Amino acid sequence: MGIKATSSKPLFCYSKLFCVSISYLFTSLFLALYTSLISPTTCLFRYSPNDPIQTPLFVYNSTYGEHKHALPTFRSSCNSPVYFSDYWNALKEINEFNENSTFLGSRNLRYIQGNADSFGGNFSTKKRFSYFDHPVVDGIEVPCGFFKKFPISKSDRIAMENCKGLVIISAIFNDHDKIRQPNGLGKETPYSVCFYMFVDDVTLKGLQYHNLVSTTLEEKNSVGVWRIVKVAKENLYENSAMNGIIPKYLVHRLFPNSKYSIWVDAKMQLVVDPFLLIHSLVVMEDVDIAISRHPLYVHTMEEAMATARWKKWWDVDGLKKQMETYCENGLQPWTPEKPYPSDVPDSAIILRKHSVATNLFSCLLFNELEGFNPRDQLPFAYVRDLMNPKLKMNMFDVEVFEQVAVEYRHNLKNDGVSSTKVMPKKTEKASSKFLVNGTGSKCDNHLLKMWGESQD
Repeated sequence: MGIKATSSKPLFCYSKLFCVSISYLFTSLFLALYTSLISPTTCLFRYSPNDPIQTPLFVYNSTYGEHKHALPTFRSSCNSPVYFSDYWNALKEINEFNENSTFLGSRNLRYIQGNADSFGGNFSTKKRFSYFDHPVVDGIEVPCGFFKKFPISKSDRIAMENCKGLVIISAIFNDHDKIRQPNGLGKETPYSVCFYMFVDDVTLKGLQYHNLVSTTLEEKNSVGVWRIVKVAKENLYENSAMNGIIPKYLVHRLFPNSKYSIWVDAKMQLVVDPFLLIHSLVVMEDVDIAISRHPLYVHTMEEAMATARWKKWWDVDGLKKQMETYCENGLQPWTPEKPYPSDVPDSAIILRKHSVATNLFSCLLFNELEGFNPRDQLPFAYVRDLMNPKLKMNMFDVEVFEQVAVEYRHNLKNDGVSSTKVMPKKTEKASSKFLVNGTGSKCDNHLLKMWGESQD
């Protein structure tokens, strides 16, 4: 004989697990709906133009491994989301500016000519600093590299001079990265934008090994949208990172007729159309340059200490000398009174309008990198804050950076290609603790201000 049920509960609620699952499902749906429609901090980006290219720009050989080792991101919301304009409006506006602007970027900035022992001229610290105050008049010359010939082919040089609008540049030396095709391009972008990838002989051999480029040197080589430009290492720097600094910061000299540029580290893959990036982050913000702030550090000294601690540069005593030189000559720690949200950028992506201020900043920064080391985050704030004319800069949020590009790890092995990679020198120990208060360092007062302990 059966037992009569007296409870009014639905039968499915007798299973606790089922009830919990149902509750979790409805809670998750509610939160997802709130995040996508209601939350004011959601990253509301337009990832692609109205008519993006759907087909792959280039099909890689399976052995090349273009998309290995992507680094994950963890931020799903933004404090300052960026809203991209309509692709066709952005394209029209930038092209009209390129055609009609009275381009004064290089006209008011003249460069010292001549020959020297190094590509950048190897100027003394005092001499380099003397160019920071630059009156905007014709005839004033500044050092800006090219004291040796930049070793590329004549055909590449002519093509670069003929690039008159927006140029995207990147570089791979010592076969350190893969060539990655940008995503989310509008239909007209591949025909309206110049894409240039600078490589050395080691990288070129790797591309030839994977049958991505021709072995005939006279032939123009391209991989997808990227035009491949071989840079001979003769007459440049022994350090490959310093050779990569040349196209990164002297783009206005390599492309003298371009109006805008975007530098993209080879470890990065753009996922937003370049016209949308320039229009939203530079044109609409009315700035000379746009760059992401660093995800961890705000003060230059923090970056310097991390550089020494994590052995990002081998000469720790040289790092200390660099920071003490800047402290002695006016470097101040970041404070809210500065017109910039940070003193430390993430320089993997740099968007520029080729104005007088931007070109001067690029020249001065390059000179500091040759004078000390290729760690470009260390002289960044010093040059930016002390140069004249002042730079209008958009230092956007890290969340924006992570939404417009995907970061990948560097190559871990050489994929069977024989090369003569230059290994970094063994890290030297500093003679004393790196910039610690109480050691008599010229940066003692700087550190006290940075830590909020200054008595001034």
